[in-house]
Amino acid sequence: MNEDSPLAAEVAADFPTDDRESQDELLPQLVAHLREHRTKLRQEWAGRIQDAHLLHAMTPQEMAAETKSVYDNYVEVLETGSVEALQDYARDLSERIIPRGVETHEVVGIVLLLRDVLARSLFEKYQRDFSLLNRVLDAYEPAANRIANTVAVSFVDERERIIRQQQDAIRELSTPVLPVRERLLILPIIGVLDSERARQLTEQLLTGIRTHRAKVVVIDITGAPDVDETVANHLVQTVDASRLMGASVIITGLSPEIAQTLVTIGVDLSKMNTIGDLQGGLEEAEKLLGYTVSRQDGSAG
Repeated sequence: MNEDSPLAAEVAADFPTDDRESQDELLPQLVAHLREHRTKLRQEWAGRIQDAHLLHAMTPQEMAAETKSVYDNYVEVLETGSVEALQDYARDLSERIIPRGVETHEVVGIVLLLRDVLARSLFEKYQRDFSLLNRVLDAYEPAANRIANTVAVSFVDERERIIRQQQDAIRELSTPVLPVRERLLILPIIGVLDSERARQLTEQLLTGIRTHRAKVVVIDITGAPDVDETVANHLVQTVDASRLMGASVIITGLSPEIAQTLVTIGVDLSKMNTIGDLQGGLEEAEKLLGYTVSRQDGSAG
């Protein structure tokens, strides 16, 4: 193990000074043993994973490939103490298996099972010399525990990053700001409008107004099933913020239920220009922009 590595320093800190030399001598022996018997130990580990019903979202071929990689990386970290390399591998592993539906407890579970399988192998090898066995386990367990912790933390961090990325993508898809014609934007809202999404909606809309130099915005909430008091007030604030940026807002698609909610909670409807449907809202928007709407052929002049 590299004495300058973070893992080596942390493991060394767990031992009295007199024991560190012994520990440094034992770790290479442990690594050699685990490499010599890796085929047998990997098979035993894979059987334990199967018995524990972990990684069931992966095919047998995928599980075999990943367990081989995890085993080899695990032993390499025991030898080199390179936590950075392990973190990189854990992130790479997470990117591959999270989309397959592998959960955090499964990853933690398989690493702990590997730790146990290797510890049992060491026990069998050194059980006849109790004193040596204790030193072997004292050298192995702190490093193995930190490996398990590093993998778990890296997986959780990567999983949270991917989830945030997916949530942002879904929100952007569900609240698109669409330029219809010069100076006119439409913001169709589909699905549940909670406080977080309402905040993001405002940010996207104001950015769209600035980018497209919009003068009129039509917010269509036909696809929103419900609006609570917090979101309704946020909607009013969005209208006010849009006005400050020089854009008028027309709200279309108010359902009877949402309209009743707005009245009940006391929203100042005088601040909101509401039109029954999207078509009517677009016609009103074009009038505000100075376009002439022809009823004869249904086109705008």
